[in-house]
Amino acid sequence: MQEVTKKKTENLPLYLFHRGENFNTQDYLGVHRIETEEGDGMSVRVWAPHAKAVSIAGDFNGWNPEEYPLVKISDGVWETTLPFVLEQFSAYKFYVSGTDGKKLFKIDPYAYHFETRPDNASKYFDISGFHWNDAPWYAYKKAHPHEQSPVNIYEVHLGSWRRYADGNFYSYRKLAEELVPYVKEMGYTHIEIMPVTEYPFDGSWGYQVTGYFAPTSRYGTPDEFMAFVDACHCAGIGVIMDWVPAHFPRDTAGIALYDGTPCYEYTDPLKREHKDWGTLVFDYGREEVVSFLISSAVFWVKHYHIDGIRVDAVASMLYLDYSRKDGEWYPNRLGGNENLEAVAFLQKLNSAVFAADPGVMMIAEESTAWPMVSRPAYCGGLGFNYKWNMGWMNDMLEYMSLDPLYRKDHHNKVTFSFFYAFSENFVLPVSHDEVVHLKRSVYNKMPGMPEEKFAEVRVFLAYMMAHPGKKLTFMGTEFLQESEWNYEGELQWGLLKQTQNQKAQAFFRSLNRFYRETRPLWEIDFSWEGFSWIANDDYTQSVIAFRRKDSMGGEVLAVCNFQPVERQNYRIGAPYAGVYTEIFSTEEAAFGGTGTKTCEMLHSDPVPMHGQAQSISLTLPPLSVAFLTCQRDRSEQRKKQNKPDIPDET
Repeated sequence: MQEVTKKKTENLPLYLFHRGENFNTQDYLGVHRIETEEGDGMSVRVWAPHAKAVSIAGDFNGWNPEEYPLVKISDGVWETTLPFVLEQFSAYKFYVSGTDGKKLFKIDPYAYHFETRPDNASKYFDISGFHWNDAPWYAYKKAHPHEQSPVNIYEVHLGSWRRYADGNFYSYRKLAEELVPYVKEMGYTHIEIMPVTEYPFDGSWGYQVTGYFAPTSRYGTPDEFMAFVDACHCAGIGVIMDWVPAHFPRDTAGIALYDGTPCYEYTDPLKREHKDWGTLVFDYGREEVVSFLISSAVFWVKHYHIDGIRVDAVASMLYLDYSRKDGEWYPNRLGGNENLEAVAFLQKLNSAVFAADPGVMMIAEESTAWPMVSRPAYCGGLGFNYKWNMGWMNDMLEYMSLDPLYRKDHHNKVTFSFFYAFSENFVLPVSHDEVVHLKRSVYNKMPGMPEEKFAEVRVFLAYMMAHPGKKLTFMGTEFLQESEWNYEGELQWGLLKQTQNQKAQAFFRSLNRFYRETRPLWEIDFSWEGFSWIANDDYTQSVIAFRRKDSMGGEVLAVCNFQPVERQNYRIGAPYAGVYTEIFSTEEAAFGGTGTKTCEMLHSDPVPMHGQAQSISLTLPPLSVAFLTCQRDRSEQRKKQNKPDIPDET
């Protein structure tokens, strides 16, 4: 027993790696500079449990696979020491002799940098030494927890936001110079970047990853990506990254069949692949794979100062029968269709990331009714702190695409989300997936002529801002991108030469700032304490009205008219006696609207309605959302409290 304990202590990182408990595995495996008795050199380690032999080769030795063999030091880990220091950007690969008889050059799964596709060699890169300037950002985050703060996310594909005239990508540094000021000026709080973990195929948009510890070299080097994140933080903008532990590509040089056998992927053919995507599924029951994946997530938070991780395709991980027909899957040991190993992995993942940084946003893209996704693991939840509200997104985009004549028959699509709005901590997404594959841009989902389409966009987005939950919209929506998103080119920035698109951009800028400045719209997003209905049943006229509240007693009323018809003398219940004032409207002339006011200094009437003792009569412009506040009648308050009406002291 003492000998076993001694061995564990002598090589604790290796011991924890094999137990699925090493969440900094990249510090042990891979290629790293070290000091030896003979001088400086490089430690080289790789996990290839069934390989017959492993060596390392690169531009430092003319790619000779015989010169530097590795020795197996444990159940699957191979090791050697190079007697020299690799230069920055040195290219290398592991030469793996597999049990299948094949001898292949394979990437280093823990490399920090790679060649730019179509080349795919790993590159040595020392990521230490970057000078961060974001201490004030971390202090701000600590004082302003994101759960009780405004979160309005701008989702971006870095390669197609903007490009140079010759079609080349912007670099991370160029994006820091242009994207960051744009997002700040537009009033967004966070940028969510589609995957920048290294990937070989542009057409995967980054969702088929080969380098889980490397920002893609398409846009620059690791330290340039750090500079991009640092620039975001210095501008007061959080950075969320998409991360893909659900599957990986079959590329020969990647981690597929790494040692000639299933290694990172399941050995079981009924669990091994996603046929729809042509990809392989990680083996969540294999401890070394757990160490690998969790180390990747923790790595981005610790070394690249990422503020949030949006975990892609969670549903595909959770269900054994996901996109599988009868006979293509079998039940778990309890008889269900849940992948119990994936559940345990996700709980462990979230616990590890929060241990590394309690302020991180862990966001699940989970499209089913799986319970307690955003509840802690210790009480049976998956442990995320947010979940994308795909139901709300699907219902509302379907509703908004209807001809207004038919909306009265589908009023439940507007109101149904409130039945479950607080069952999870939701993010309301209007993401890239909704503007590709013939789904049309958000602007062109809307019915009618251009002016009506624009009004529909305004009412949809303003309603979204009023609805409980954090917000996300895909790039281009803010200036009425007309075509579907195309990853091979930049957004349609030329549209901003037109007045309508300029007004759209002005609308989004004003709406975003109004959201940030209006505490009731975001402080209590996940509880009924922050929301109550005024009217939800006027389906014939497609009108709803509700209240949003903060912890300080502040309130705003949102009144939404989803029909292209003006409603005069439209009466709704009022929660307080007093004077009601419009503070924001989608119908402002600067936004392309008519300029019609819902109300101006309107005193409530003692006419009971909607369960309230008071009510107000409004003018509802067509296709509009108006936000109102109330200056309460102090004499009425004192009467209710049986207090005399005492004049203010001067």
